[in-house]
Amino acid sequence: MIQWEQPLFLASTSPRREKLLKESGIEVISSPPRCDDGVFTCGTMSVERWVQSLSVLKAQNVAQRLEKNSGTVLAADTVCVIDGQILGQPKSEEEARDMLHSMLNRTHDVLTGWCLSSLNQLCLSCGYESSEITIGSIDDEEIEKYLRTSNWEGKAGGYNLSDRVDAGWPIVCVGDPTNVMGLPMNRIQQELARDRD
Repeated sequence: MIQWEQPLFLASTSPRREKLLKESGIEVISSPPRCDDGVFTCGTMSVERWVQSLSVLKAQNVAQRLEKNSGTVLAADTVCVIDGQILGQPKSEEEARDMLHSMLNRTHDVLTGWCLSSLNQLCLSCGYESSEITIGSIDDEEIEKYLRTSNWEGKAGGYNLSDRVDAGWPIVCVGDPTNVMGLPMNRIQQELARDRD
Protein backbone atom coordinates (compact mmCIF):
# COMPACT_ATOMS: atom_id res chain seq x y z
CA MET A 1 0.00 0.00 0.00
CA ILE A 2 1.24 3.48 -0.90
CA GLN A 3 0.23 6.58 1.01
CA TRP A 4 0.26 10.07 -0.39
CA GLU A 5 3.60 11.47 0.69
CA GLN A 6 4.30 14.84 2.27
CA PRO A 7 4.87 17.62 1.52
CA LEU A 8 1.67 18.52 -0.32
CA PHE A 9 2.14 21.03 -3.14
CA LEU A 10 -0.90 23.02 -4.22
CA ALA A 11 -0.89 23.64 -7.97
CA SER A 12 -3.03 26.77 -7.82
CA THR A 13 -2.89 30.55 -7.56
CA SER A 14 -6.20 30.56 -5.64
CA PRO A 15 -5.96 31.90 -2.08
CA ARG A 16 -9.39 30.34 -1.43
CA ARG A 17 -8.11 26.83 -2.11
CA GLU A 18 -5.12 27.34 0.15
CA LYS A 19 -7.39 28.72 2.87
CA LEU A 20 -9.80 25.77 2.62
CA LEU A 21 -6.92 23.32 3.07
CA LYS A 22 -5.38 25.19 5.99
CA GLU A 23 -8.76 25.52 7.71
CA SER A 24 -8.99 21.73 7.50
CA GLY A 25 -5.57 21.35 9.12
CA ILE A 26 -3.83 20.40 5.87
CA GLU A 27 -0.51 22.15 5.36
CA VAL A 28 0.39 22.95 1.76
CA ILE A 29 3.16 24.61 -0.19
CA SER A 30 1.83 26.89 -2.88
CA SER A 31 3.34 26.03 -6.27
CA PRO A 32 1.25 27.57 -9.08
CA PRO A 33 1.34 25.89 -12.49
CA ARG A 34 2.99 27.69 -15.36
CA CYS A 35 0.53 26.61 -18.01
CA ASP A 36 -2.31 28.77 -19.32
CA ASP A 37 -5.37 26.54 -19.40
CA GLY A 38 -7.35 29.46 -20.86
CA VAL A 39 -5.92 28.68 -24.29
CA PHE A 40 -7.74 25.34 -24.42
CA THR A 41 -11.39 24.69 -25.25
CA CYS A 42 -13.60 21.82 -24.17
CA GLY A 43 -14.65 20.89 -27.73
CA THR A 44 -16.76 17.71 -27.74
CA MET A 45 -15.38 16.46 -24.42
CA SER A 46 -17.85 16.17 -21.55
CA VAL A 47 -17.56 18.85 -18.87
CA GLU A 48 -16.84 16.15 -16.28
CA ARG A 49 -13.87 14.86 -18.26
CA TRP A 50 -12.79 18.41 -19.13
CA VAL A 51 -12.34 19.62 -15.53
CA GLN A 52 -10.50 16.43 -14.64
CA SER A 53 -8.20 16.82 -17.66
CA LEU A 54 -7.34 20.40 -16.72
CA SER A 55 -6.57 19.40 -13.14
CA VAL A 56 -4.26 16.62 -14.36
CA LEU A 57 -2.56 19.08 -16.73
CA LYS A 58 -1.91 21.50 -13.87
CA ALA A 59 -0.67 18.76 -11.53
CA GLN A 60 1.72 17.33 -14.11
CA ASN A 61 3.02 20.78 -15.00
CA VAL A 62 3.98 21.41 -11.37
CA ALA A 63 5.30 17.88 -10.80
CA GLN A 64 7.67 18.13 -13.78
CA ARG A 65 8.94 21.51 -12.64
CA LEU A 66 9.58 20.49 -9.00
CA GLU A 67 11.97 17.66 -9.92
CA LYS A 68 11.53 16.01 -6.52
CA ASN A 69 11.18 12.32 -5.68
CA SER A 70 8.86 12.66 -2.69
CA GLY A 71 5.69 14.60 -2.06
CA THR A 72 2.29 15.01 -3.69
CA VAL A 73 0.80 17.60 -5.99
CA LEU A 74 -2.85 18.63 -5.63
CA ALA A 75 -4.53 20.50 -8.49
CA ALA A 76 -8.10 21.53 -9.25
CA ASP A 77 -10.20 23.29 -11.86
CA THR A 78 -13.67 24.75 -11.30
CA VAL A 79 -16.32 25.78 -13.83
CA CYS A 80 -19.98 26.73 -13.80
CA VAL A 81 -22.32 25.17 -16.36
CA ILE A 82 -25.64 26.62 -17.50
CA ASP A 83 -27.63 25.56 -20.56
CA GLY A 84 -24.72 23.33 -21.49
CA GLN A 85 -22.37 26.31 -21.65
CA ILE A 86 -19.17 26.34 -19.59
CA LEU A 87 -18.55 29.51 -17.61
CA GLY A 88 -14.97 29.79 -16.40
CA GLN A 89 -13.28 32.88 -15.02
CA PRO A 90 -14.55 36.05 -16.70
CA LYS A 91 -11.91 37.97 -18.61
CA SER A 92 -13.61 41.35 -18.25
CA GLU A 93 -16.21 43.19 -16.20
CA GLU A 94 -18.62 42.94 -19.13
CA GLU A 95 -18.19 39.18 -19.31
CA ALA A 96 -18.69 38.91 -15.54
CA ARG A 97 -21.89 40.96 -15.84
CA ASP A 98 -23.21 38.69 -18.62
CA MET A 99 -22.40 35.56 -16.61
CA LEU A 100 -24.13 36.81 -13.48
CA HIS A 101 -27.25 37.92 -15.34
CA SER A 102 -27.46 34.53 -17.09
CA MET A 103 -27.59 32.79 -13.69
CA LEU A 104 -30.23 34.92 -11.97
CA ASN A 105 -33.48 33.21 -10.96
CA ARG A 106 -32.12 29.90 -12.22
CA THR A 107 -30.14 26.86 -11.20
CA HIS A 108 -26.68 26.06 -12.53
CA ASP A 109 -24.10 23.37 -11.87
CA VAL A 110 -20.62 23.88 -10.48
CA LEU A 111 -18.05 21.19 -11.27
CA THR A 112 -14.59 20.93 -9.80
CA GLY A 113 -12.08 18.50 -11.24
CA TRP A 114 -9.28 17.46 -8.89
CA CYS A 115 -6.04 15.56 -9.23
CA LEU A 116 -3.53 14.10 -6.78
CA SER A 117 -0.20 13.10 -8.30
CA SER A 118 2.76 11.60 -6.43
CA LEU A 119 6.13 13.06 -7.30
CA ASN A 120 7.67 9.57 -7.42
CA GLN A 121 5.34 8.92 -10.39
CA LEU A 122 3.86 5.81 -8.77
CA CYS A 123 0.35 7.12 -8.25
CA LEU A 124 -2.13 9.49 -9.83
CA SER A 125 -5.77 9.85 -8.88
CA CYS A 126 -8.36 12.23 -10.30
CA GLY A 127 -12.09 12.84 -10.28
CA TYR A 128 -14.70 15.54 -10.08
CA GLU A 129 -17.44 16.73 -7.77
CA SER A 130 -20.63 18.54 -8.70
CA SER A 131 -22.85 20.94 -6.77
CA GLU A 132 -26.07 22.70 -7.73
CA ILE A 133 -26.48 26.44 -7.17
CA THR A 134 -29.67 28.48 -7.41
CA ILE A 135 -29.36 32.26 -7.42
CA GLY A 136 -32.52 34.27 -6.86
CA SER A 137 -33.36 37.80 -7.94
CA ILE A 138 -30.70 40.51 -7.57
CA ASP A 139 -31.34 44.03 -8.83
CA ASP A 140 -29.06 45.66 -11.39
CA GLU A 141 -27.76 48.25 -8.94
CA GLU A 142 -26.52 45.55 -6.58
CA ILE A 143 -24.77 43.70 -9.40
CA GLU A 144 -23.11 46.89 -10.66
CA LYS A 145 -21.94 47.70 -7.14
CA TYR A 146 -20.42 44.23 -6.89
CA LEU A 147 -18.73 44.47 -10.29
CA ARG A 148 -17.02 47.72 -9.28
CA THR A 149 -15.25 45.88 -6.44
CA SER A 150 -13.42 43.62 -8.92
CA ASN A 151 -14.20 40.68 -6.60
CA TRP A 152 -15.43 38.78 -9.68
CA GLU A 153 -11.86 38.43 -10.96
CA GLY A 154 -10.38 34.93 -10.86
CA LYS A 155 -13.66 33.25 -9.95
CA ALA A 156 -15.59 30.75 -12.06
CA GLY A 157 -18.90 32.31 -13.02
CA GLY A 158 -17.71 35.63 -11.58
CA TYR A 159 -18.63 34.95 -7.95
CA ASN A 160 -17.42 33.30 -4.76
CA LEU A 161 -20.12 31.42 -2.87
CA SER A 162 -19.19 32.29 0.71
CA ASP A 163 -18.56 35.97 -0.11
CA ARG A 164 -21.91 36.37 -1.85
CA VAL A 165 -23.85 34.48 0.84
CA ASP A 166 -22.23 36.73 3.46
CA ALA A 167 -23.25 39.73 1.34
CA GLY A 168 -26.88 38.59 1.50
CA TRP A 169 -27.33 37.36 -2.04
CA PRO A 170 -30.21 34.84 -2.33
CA ILE A 171 -28.17 31.70 -3.04
CA VAL A 172 -29.02 28.07 -2.30
CA CYS A 173 -26.35 25.36 -2.58
CA VAL A 174 -27.17 21.68 -2.96
CA GLY A 175 -24.00 19.66 -2.45
CA ASP A 176 -20.62 20.42 -0.92
CA PRO A 177 -20.25 24.22 -0.72
CA THR A 178 -16.45 23.93 -0.69
CA ASN A 179 -16.71 22.39 -4.15
CA VAL A 180 -18.27 25.66 -5.35
CA MET A 181 -15.46 27.56 -3.63
CA GLY A 182 -12.88 25.68 -5.70
CA LEU A 183 -11.92 22.53 -3.80
CA PRO A 184 -14.28 19.73 -2.68
CA MET A 185 -12.81 19.29 0.78
CA ASN A 186 -14.90 16.27 1.80
CA ARG A 187 -13.57 14.31 -1.17
CA ILE A 188 -10.01 15.63 -0.91
CA GLN A 189 -9.76 14.70 2.77
CA GLN A 190 -11.04 11.20 1.98
CA GLU A 191 -8.49 10.82 -0.82
CA LEU A 192 -5.55 12.05 1.24
CA ALA A 193 -6.41 9.63 4.05
CA ARG A 194 -6.75 6.65 1.71
CA ASP A 195 -3.98 4.14 1.10
CA ARG A 196 -3.34 3.54 -2.60
CA ASP A 197 -2.74 0.11 -4.11
